[in-house]
Amino acid sequence: MTLSIVPIEGIGEIRPGDELAVLIADAARAQGTPLNDADCLVVTQKIVSKAEDRLVPLDPDDLDARRALVESESVRVVRRRGDLIISETRHGFVCANAGIDLSNVERGWAALLPVDSDRSAKHVRDALRAREHVEVAVIVSDTFGRPWRRGLTDVAIGVSGIAAVVDLRDTTDALGRVLQVTEVAVADEIASAAELVMGKATHVPAAIVRGVDPTWLREGSVRELIRPTNEDLFR
Repeated sequence: MTLSIVPIEGIGEIRPGDELAVLIADAARAQGTPLNDADCLVVTQKIVSKAEDRLVPLDPDDLDARRALVESESVRVVRRRGDLIISETRHGFVCANAGIDLSNVERGWAALLPVDSDRSAKHVRDALRAREHVEVAVIVSDTFGRPWRRGLTDVAIGVSGIAAVVDLRDTTDALGRVLQVTEVAVADEIASAAELVMGKATHVPAAIVRGVDPTWLREGSVRELIRPTNEDLFR
């Protein structure tokens, strides 16, 4: 399998109420890489949150207000260190500051996570099907840190039309041994790969990942990636 990853440039600044499918499809066509059937479109959480008006006023210098906002977007605080809070969101994500982001938004504002990122991904997918007559998968991505490893990477926080996890248990490896526990987080892997061409400060908030395994293209949900409480050794 060969993958190609195409950054979509020229989308421009997103405002509340914008229809992302229209802006993304037009930008992809303008640069000569229109969306095709079986493509996987990766869009950043930031533009989804902007389009859905998940923006709230916040003085970045008011640490008490920032702490209160994080706590209001959390169902559980996992750990605190200085101004950093690791918490669990209503979606089940365990991340820094409940996923609230001050980067790439105007000063004095903060972007919250979408209320339902699976629904956000499905909205973009359905709109592309209706407007462009293409059947694509959609992943909403966000930047997360990882326990025990330095650095950040993008992961999937919403999916539509693609498996979040591919279960390889009870299949065999290259030497014929039966796999016992292997479940591959393909949506996270695709989100991370797409981030390599989108970057953090290049105004490229979407990318096409072309050539994904067609067996991955099914109804999916980011809930597949959330480890159940009874399997969580660290909770």
